[in-house]
Amino acid sequence: MKKPQINAFFDKPTNNVSYIVIDSQSRHCAIIDSLLDYDASAGRTNTRSADQIIDFIHQHQLQLDWIIDTHVHADHLSGAQYLKQQLGGRIGIGEHVVKVQAIFKDIFNAGAEFATDGSQFDHLFRNGETYQIGFIEAKVIHTPGHTPACMAHIIGDACFVGDTLFMPDYGTARCDFPGGDARELYRSIQKIYALPDETRIFLCHDYLAPGRDEFAWETTVGEQKASNIHVRAGISEDEFVMLRAARDKTLAMPKLILPAVQVNMRAGNMPPPEDNGNSYLKIPVDVF
Repeated sequence: MKKPQINAFFDKPTNNVSYIVIDSQSRHCAIIDSLLDYDASAGRTNTRSADQIIDFIHQHQLQLDWIIDTHVHADHLSGAQYLKQQLGGRIGIGEHVVKVQAIFKDIFNAGAEFATDGSQFDHLFRNGETYQIGFIEAKVIHTPGHTPACMAHIIGDACFVGDTLFMPDYGTARCDFPGGDARELYRSIQKIYALPDETRIFLCHDYLAPGRDEFAWETTVGEQKASNIHVRAGISEDEFVMLRAARDKTLAMPKLILPAVQVNMRAGNMPPPEDNGNSYLKIPVDVF
């Protein structure tokens, strides 16, 4: 099995990890879970994080094929549109993004201008679909539970799981967002656990579990099965659902969920400008 070159870019303010996945033979690559920096207090964006990725791609003379989001993120804004403007490539997300769009169109009263058919994205991945990054074949599996549209991308010997799993000492994703479901998450994780134990797993976030001094975002299927504190081998679906529900009740909402979802359900675009030329992000009151 081919082993892609993987370069990680960690953003401490959001605990997000973005990746460049490279086929060393062809020099083609994909970007996974990119970031647009956002200052919530000022309502300002900047491209510092995305520019680091752009600089890397230019310096290493890579050809970008794909800009992939594993799901509609609730904790950071996607840099997909900016990266596409600068580098080309196709923006892809799972086909069930339409369910997320339908839910949040109502929550944000997005209006007739906002289509809920996924047409904001260049490609909607289907469960089991394969695609290429240079000479490396990639495969997509649908992993709902955290959101209805979560997808894991298996690229050579690596699997990019989004928020489905965290490091074994931190556990699993929350399931209390609209459309989330702990039973679905458990079953999705079993799909990942069916991969070979040596499969490398790359995470979208690390929140530095108590007792650990350094951030980390790479593990393996075998390590997760042996020691994930929420869903190691031997923990039943019912046990997991009870644990996940109890933990979710203790969690605050992500700081950037309201701006992030409005942007990310549009494939990284801001809402359309109003008659004064400015875009606005809505804050629904007493909804969450």
